[in-house]
Amino acid sequence: MRTNLLNFNQIFRLFFVLGVITALLPEPVYSKEKAVVLAFGDSLTAGYGVKDEESYPSKLQEKISSAGFPHKVVNAGVSGDTTAGGVRRIRWLMKHEPEIVILALGANDGLRGLSIDEMRKNLEIMITICREHNAQILLAGMKALPNYGEDYMREFETVFPALAEKHDLIFLPFLLEGVAGEHEYTQSDGLHPLASGYSIITDLVWQRLKPMLKK
Repeated sequence: MRTNLLNFNQIFRLFFVLGVITALLPEPVYSKEKAVVLAFGDSLTAGYGVKDEESYPSKLQEKISSAGFPHKVVNAGVSGDTTAGGVRRIRWLMKHEPEIVILALGANDGLRGLSIDEMRKNLEIMITICREHNAQILLAGMKALPNYGEDYMREFETVFPALAEKHDLIFLPFLLEGVAGEHEYTQSDGLHPLASGYSIITDLVWQRLKPMLKK
């Protein structure tokens, strides 16, 4: 009985010492499998009305891989999302630890005639949060339809270049350049791109994104 008790005490001490040593050791650092490019936007990013592989994030992944970069593109597009919705989602999306965020929100703010000041504030909040997580930002500009008057349209469109200049961001002036209003590249609603339109968008984004990537 005494021998068993001694053995138990010795085993207990051994585990206690091992536990202390383990606690003092630095925690292991696990490297991510791949650096992430977060495509953050609305239906234009999600690929509304086309197959998943035809969306611009999917086509962008093909270009990235073909060019020999190890990055993984995460499609964080949600149809109907506004900049306010983006603010609600951005912190959760930082779980991906993105190296680069393609910020392409604002189109639905313009379609609904929402406050331009609120949109500006929301975009700035998202830019700040991305920077807090050491992510580079590629900002994609949007344009408003003339439904709410020329003054609204002009003020809306100045928000994006002003933010890009203020925060020294890589800037794509208009995500739908060469696509918007072109029947051969847009769906029947005249707004959302067809697969052929997404090919053009992918090329536009790739021109700005490629210099930001590191092998």
